[in-house]
This record gives sequence, structure tokens and C-alpha cells, in this order.
Amino acid sequence: MSIRTITTPGGAFRVRLDGPSDAPVLVLSNSLGTTLEMWDAQAERFARTHRVLRYDTRGHGGSVVSPGPYGFDQLGGDVLALLDALEIERAAVCGISMGGFTGLWLGVHAPARLTHLVVANSAAKIGTAEGWHGRAAIVRAQGTAAMAELAASSPGRWFTDGFIAAQPAVVQRAQGWIAGIAPEGYAACCEALAQADLRGDLGAIAVPTLLVAGDADPVTTLADAQAMQAAIAGAQLVRLPASHLSNLEAPQAFGDALEAFLAR
Repeated sequence: MSIRTITTPGGAFRVRLDGPSDAPVLVLSNSLGTTLEMWDAQAERFARTHRVLRYDTRGHGGSVVSPGPYGFDQLGGDVLALLDALEIERAAVCGISMGGFTGLWLGVHAPARLTHLVVANSAAKIGTAEGWHGRAAIVRAQGTAAMAELAASSPGRWFTDGFIAAQPAVVQRAQGWIAGIAPEGYAACCEALAQADLRGDLGAIAVPTLLVAGDADPVTTLADAQAMQAAIAGAQLVRLPASHLSNLEAPQAFGDALEAFLAR
């Protein structure tokens, strides 16, 4: 399959579809500072059993960079608009970090559109408003230079030291994604995260839910995942030997957990 552009009422999105057109749909939502290519390993695996839909989140990659700030009503609404444009009634949604929060939003606000919800390396509130607003201000002021600086510092947040040493090509590829993000899009997503807090809404999620946590994740911790598990009835929790981008650091274990859950 090839990269496509899908135009929605909210703008044009860079998407990729893989797998049989009549298979159940699996939507993969990327993390802050990455593109749909972060899901290459999972797309290759799951295209055998699913119609895999990947997209660059608003402000990222080849998707629309509308002026910020963004909110998760907008970022979650983008997923619904893509499903509508593709005439997909229901799908499994798997998101990581910011994409995981988008999944939580969908679980709260659009449960009828979901068959399964997978929330990886995320939390019902990520970081602090002050931290996100501060990062957005720096990126807006310094532009591509700030994105280059974020790229230089991202491995320590995204991967364990052992993985950085063992897989430099993967790490460098991930750094290239964040370096190429439009500063306005990145800053606007930081602003979405600044005001994002679903801690009081998790009890409303009735979709079958899998939570994935990295044992070495300094950004969204195991404790964050355990708090979500306590709040979401019937939620499962899988721990992986990884840091924040667990689908890149532990792709086999990530895929095994996702496969077992989707087979339910």
C-alpha cells in the first residue's frame, strides 16, 4: 500500500493503509514528535490479520499544520473524521504517549466507534501544564533550532541506555522524525497536552482496554498505568522491558501483547 492524503473538514492528513480491505480495522496513533513510520514493525505484522490505518497526527509529518493551540477534542475528532472519510464504522485503536491519550479521549467520548482500546506509555494526565507551555513557548521562539535541540535530547527520554548503545540506527531515525516536525505543530500539540486531564473520566470507559507500560519509562511511568488500570473496569496491564517508545524498543513483546488482546 502507499501513502495517501485524506481530506477531512478539519484539514488534509497523511495516512497509510495496509492489509486486506475486508479485515477488522486497527488504527495506530503516533507519539509527540514522531510520524506514522514509528509503527512500521507493527503495521507489517498486523497487516496479515487487520486493515491497518496509520496517520500523522495534526501538526506532524505530512498532515495539516493548523495554528495552535490544539485540544484533544480536535485531535480525537481528527480520528473520527478519518474513520468517517474511509467509511469505517468501528475500529480498534492503539496509541502511544500522546496517541495513547487520543485513544483515552475516544474511549470516553466516542466508545461506539471502538472495538478495542490500547493505551501504551501514556497517562490520564501527562506532565504539567507549566512544563508543556514552557516547551511550546521555546519552540515557537526558536523554531527549527529548538526542534534540533529536542532531537538531540530525545533519546534519553525515549529509550534505555542499553537500547541507545545497541540500536543506534533506530535511535537516529527517531531523532530525524522529531527534527523534521513543524515547530508550530509541535508547540500546538504541547498546548493540547498542557490542558489534557482525563483522570476524572476514566471510569466511563467501557471499551475493552489494554494498558502497556515500560518498566524504564521516565515520562509516563508504570504507576501511571496502574492508576489507569484501577480506574478502568476490566483493563489489562502489560509491562515491557523498555522506556517510553516501547513499540520501537520491544517490538516483538509489544506485538505479542497487542495480538493476544485483539484476539479476545
